[in-house]
Amino acid sequence: MNFLVKLILYAVAVLLTSYLLPGVHVDGFFAAFILAAVISLLNITVKPLLIILTIPVTVFTLGLFLLVINAIIILIADSLIPDVMIEGFWWALLFSLVVSVFNSIFTSLSSDKSKQNERY
Repeated sequence: MNFLVKLILYAVAVLLTSYLLPGVHVDGFFAAFILAAVISLLNITVKPLLIILTIPVTVFTLGLFLLVINAIIILIADSLIPDVMIEGFWWALLFSLVVSVFNSIFTSLSSDKSKQNERY
C-alpha cells in the first residue's frame, strides 16, 4: 500500500512538473501514473547497471554524472510511453531535478502527518 501511495505522489509530481516546464508534455494523470511506474521499474533494473558501468566517470565528476543517468532513465521511459513527450536531454535533466524537489516536499509532508498520527 505504501508503494502505491508513493507512486501516486510521484505521478502528481510528474503532472505538476509538466505544467511548469514547456519542454515536457504529459497527457493526463493516467499517463503520469504510467510514467511514474515505468521510471520506478527502470530505477530498479537499469539504473544500477548504468551506475556500475560509469563508476570512473561518476567518481571523476564527484557524483554529478548521476544526474546524467537520471536524465537517461527519463528519456528511456519517455520513449516507451506514447502519451509523454520530453523534448530533449536538457528538458529531461531539468524534469528530473524538479520532480525530485516535488517528491522531497511530498515526502516531508507525508512524514509530518505520520509523525502527528503516532503522537495520538
